[in-house]
Amino acid sequence: MRQIAIYGKGGIGKSTTTQNLTAALGEMGNKIMIVGCDPKADSTRLILGGLAQKTVLETLREEGEDIELDYVLKDGFKGIKCVESGGPEPGVGCAGRGIITSINLLEQLGAYTPDLDYVFYDVLGDVVCGGFAMPIREGKAEEIYIVASGEMMAMYAANNISKGVQKYANTGKTRLGGIICNSRKVDNEFEMLEAFAKELGTQLIHFVPRDNVVQRAEIHKKTVIEFDPTEPQADEYRTLAKNIQDNDMFVVPKPMTQDRLEEILMEFGIMD
Repeated sequence: MRQIAIYGKGGIGKSTTTQNLTAALGEMGNKIMIVGCDPKADSTRLILGGLAQKTVLETLREEGEDIELDYVLKDGFKGIKCVESGGPEPGVGCAGRGIITSINLLEQLGAYTPDLDYVFYDVLGDVVCGGFAMPIREGKAEEIYIVASGEMMAMYAANNISKGVQKYANTGKTRLGGIICNSRKVDNEFEMLEAFAKELGTQLIHFVPRDNVVQRAEIHKKTVIEFDPTEPQADEYRTLAKNIQDNDMFVVPKPMTQDRLEEILMEFGIMD
């Protein structure tokens, strides 16, 4: 079982990328579970055909601790198992605690079955909050992929996330598997992300081009592969899935200084 955490700046398309990626892996015959680690609880919506799944924390608040696994786990496209951690009531408590509570509960209820090939953790934003760092801090996820684009703040966040991965890699098995570019059609974006990944000591595992079919599929509450498997964009997600399935390059990243990051941005014309 490979346990993978997907990180990235808020709004970068991390959840969309994760769901389309897992749909492609599911199409390849893999057994998968997604653990949504965002309080918005939208990490599994496309896999479940738009179902607003009840979160673990919401279920615990309403039902108490004596619950069954099927209260919080639903099967979606290609049999992908879906769980949403959720968060505390607005204004109360740390949202990162939901991740810790969820993973511990899933372990107790036997969700991590031997037949699973992959468990994906779709994690909110950065790793500044200890709760959101939990999948890597506790060694739950040994592979990290960062979704980024050629935009300055997306790369800034990716560099910060790499600092978190570096910190926890020194005490565990967590490694960075690569950068996934979710393109925003920024000038020189492919070349810039390749240079950025190389500077970190990792790889650009795939460049996902921007295509409006992704939004059309989302309106229909589906991944691209389910919405129209013949679309070229569906093949992009299949390529990403194959690249991750075949990946054998796992590194302790080498985060760069702010000055060096800005040099890369300037080299490719972002900060002119």
